[in-house]
Amino acid sequence: MPDSTPALRHVEHVMGTVFSFDIRDEPTPAIHDAVQGAVQLLHRVDAVLSTYRADSYISRLDRGEIRLGDCPPEVHEVLALCAQATRATDGWFSTTSGGILDPSGLVKGWATEAASLILHAAGAHNACVNGGGDLQLRSRATTSSPWRVGIAHPLRPGELATVITADRTMAIATSGTAERGAHILDPHTGTPSTEFAALTVIGPTLTMTDAYATAAFARGTGGRDWLETLDGYEAFAVMPNGRTWQTSGFSQYGA
Repeated sequence: MPDSTPALRHVEHVMGTVFSFDIRDEPTPAIHDAVQGAVQLLHRVDAVLSTYRADSYISRLDRGEIRLGDCPPEVHEVLALCAQATRATDGWFSTTSGGILDPSGLVKGWATEAASLILHAAGAHNACVNGGGDLQLRSRATTSSPWRVGIAHPLRPGELATVITADRTMAIATSGTAERGAHILDPHTGTPSTEFAALTVIGPTLTMTDAYATAAFARGTGGRDWLETLDGYEAFAVMPNGRTWQTSGFSQYGA
């Protein structure tokens, strides 16, 4: 991967957000085909798992119109991963907050990671897939430069709260109130969690990193101590008063 290799980029509006692909390998026909395959996957996930579409399988399942056995494999896989996340977070990750079946705290990360795997299998070994601000990174931006990811400050529009550098395969997921307000619920009380303005979690792959960011945000005051117990995960938080904290190993990713 020479530094002069042209990047292949693609932007897709799907799942109610924007997905972007930034591939730094030679853009071979196989990689071009893989981008189209990844885009098709994202639209399939939207059709099957969107809670905003009345005709999706997950919405019909929630309303009792169909049974789990009537659903395609994506539903079974996502619900199994959600159950795994619920166990790993002592119930702070939940698919039933608010009284409806809603796996969206994991779906976007899972779909982004799945799209990245399609690209990797086609030879895109140095790539970033960004699903609405949650990223699956692979290898480096160039042979001499790591990926540099700016994390938007939730309280100061146009400013960055921090910059994360990555020179290996890793994931970055952020939960916050800047765009959607206080939308993450405490699954035990059903009330919005307001301890954080934004919480960014770094981990190896995006599916669980995304779920853990949601769970830690919902956990509130106990989120920091819980994150410190996770092997291979680090975090950076902005509090509503503008103060910040980071877990003990986060500095290795500092700009």
